[in-house]
Amino acid sequence: MSRRTIAGGLAIAAAITVTTLPAASVAAEQVSVKFPSARFPLGARPVPTKTMTAVTQGIDLYDVKAGTSTDGYTLTVLMPNGRDSGPLPNAEAKVAEVEAIGETPALQEVVRPAVADAPAKTEYMVRVGLWPLKDKKKAEEAAKKFKEAGLKVKVDYLGDDGLKTTGPWNVKVVMIDARTFRGSYAASLGTSVAKRETVSSMAKAANAVVGLNGGFFNIHTAKELRGEPVGASVVGGRLLSEAVPGRSAVVLQGRTAKITELQTTVIAISQDGEKASINGINRAAATDELVLYTEEYGAKTPAGGTDVVMDAGGKVIGVRVSGAAVAKGTRVLHGNGVAGEWLNQHAWQDWTVKVDTKVVDLRTKKELNLTPDLHVVAGGVGLVRNGKVTITAKRDGHDSMNMILRRHPRTLVGITSNGSLILATIDGRQPGITVGANFHEAAQFMRWLGARQAINLDGGGSTAMVVGNKLVNRPSDGAERAVGDALLVLPK
Repeated sequence: MSRRTIAGGLAIAAAITVTTLPAASVAAEQVSVKFPSARFPLGARPVPTKTMTAVTQGIDLYDVKAGTSTDGYTLTVLMPNGRDSGPLPNAEAKVAEVEAIGETPALQEVVRPAVADAPAKTEYMVRVGLWPLKDKKKAEEAAKKFKEAGLKVKVDYLGDDGLKTTGPWNVKVVMIDARTFRGSYAASLGTSVAKRETVSSMAKAANAVVGLNGGFFNIHTAKELRGEPVGASVVGGRLLSEAVPGRSAVVLQGRTAKITELQTTVIAISQDGEKASINGINRAAATDELVLYTEEYGAKTPAGGTDVVMDAGGKVIGVRVSGAAVAKGTRVLHGNGVAGEWLNQHAWQDWTVKVDTKVVDLRTKKELNLTPDLHVVAGGVGLVRNGKVTITAKRDGHDSMNMILRRHPRTLVGITSNGSLILATIDGRQPGITVGANFHEAAQFMRWLGARQAINLDGGGSTAMVVGNKLVNRPSDGAERAVGDALLVLPK
């Protein structure tokens, strides 16, 4: 990963060191999960300070700090699309605009590193000036001149770049020893699928020992529906959100956990033998889609279609105009357009419509048994597979420069060779306090902790870890954000 100054006077270090970890840190077998004794794997590999708290049998919490603050601020001139970087011609045009108002810009080449499913990509940035951490206000004053001249700029903290930094890092790690842990794992969507809720609230309601924010939720739907997970969600053996095909997920059952990729198939089978694919579960319906709503949805079905209300056995107990709540003990098949016509033809009053649900582990090619102890939390990006850094950013929809290279707060889950579970949060977006991590750093960090498999969950302002009903990390929003779902560690 590198950034090179092509023109101008902005002096910034040119590369981030990718550390090769000692073989002992990723040994094929582990007797138990232990915090590593090696130096912190990021930056100049400083010696971290750590404080360990025994939470309960088999669960330890580590408060880890490493590195020091040496980064400052610069002004980043935004490209025509509003992004930080872009093609060389766009960047050169911005250089000319900056020079036209009497300022000296720096044109920088930025290489977004390759990941497992996407090649490296080169883009260019235009930046002006350099201010130490304590002089952010001076940078903000300088930015006003550019905005008055019609140039869009932002005050940019260099520690967020994803390139060379000395930190600091503020990290929380929960290690759950498979040999001695006697509790269980679960997922929670809170009081409903549609509603967002804090991890603290979900953990308290379940009497959880540990709570961690889960996967991404849909911010591009109606405000009242934004708790909907983007990807597979299973709670107590009930599929409450369909998978994004091939996306990484954490599968929890009893006190076991694994990371894999999932595919879900849901089919409505009418009493007359006709079949129709169910396109989604507990989410807004697009034109011609057939969507299943369960009692956990917590919102009204969409208006403008047909609702078929079924009891627990699949018997149709009502056909109605859509736009009403889902009563307890029922499920609703909703369709509009072509899907609505199928319901009108094949889901009559007192008929039976079977809903056939399959959740398949794409690594083993085996179907998961939807038993009451099965839970699934969808992740955003696979990080480590079989002990090797394997970042599946493109497959998981996060292969942008911003997501791969820049640093953000991270929520991470890892599994060791003996099945022990590692939960971690790396706080970020707090200049001078903690810089967060990019995908490569997050993967290196989880390998350092001993993870043979690791996944990135939702991060940014969503990153939250609750231990013993206390929020132990420091969210970048300044307060805990309501999220879609949570991964919970239960006492039994």
